[in-house]
Amino acid sequence: MGNQNRMSRELESRENNLHDQPWEPPSSIPTPDPQDGYAFRWVRTMVMGLDDARNVSMRRREGWEPVKAEDHPELLLDLGLDGSASKNGLVLFGGLMLCKNLEEKVGKRNGYYEGMADQQMRSVDNNFMRENDARMPLFSEKRAEVTFGRGK
Repeated sequence: MGNQNRMSRELESRENNLHDQPWEPPSSIPTPDPQDGYAFRWVRTMVMGLDDARNVSMRRREGWEPVKAEDHPELLLDLGLDGSASKNGLVLFGGLMLCKNLEEKVGKRNGYYEGMADQQMRSVDNNFMRENDARMPLFSEKRAEVTFGRGK
């Protein structure tokens, strides 16, 4: 009897959690099942019907490796492929190829580009404030506000 009450409470709380989540439109590109230690990314292989070997080569040098279709059979169902439709056994979809990279490498790459963006922003701020004139003081206000509809 006590075990049955426990199960009903677990189901009840699970249903409540499902109802609390906001609705999001589905992604047009399927997401692979997560793998510990790896990040996934769709890499462009074609532009306007022409091969984009340069982009693929650049991503490969960054450490992104193509994913084999046999390693992710769940995607073949989402993509409507039977496995034979994938080129060289890779997961391809609409000019994109699924690739994976070590999460550690991806984190370092993201940190590098965040540092570059911060440096550029400091440079812009320094140049902007250098032009300051006492008659028309400048100030740097960095905040954004998004409103929908009629606003406040």
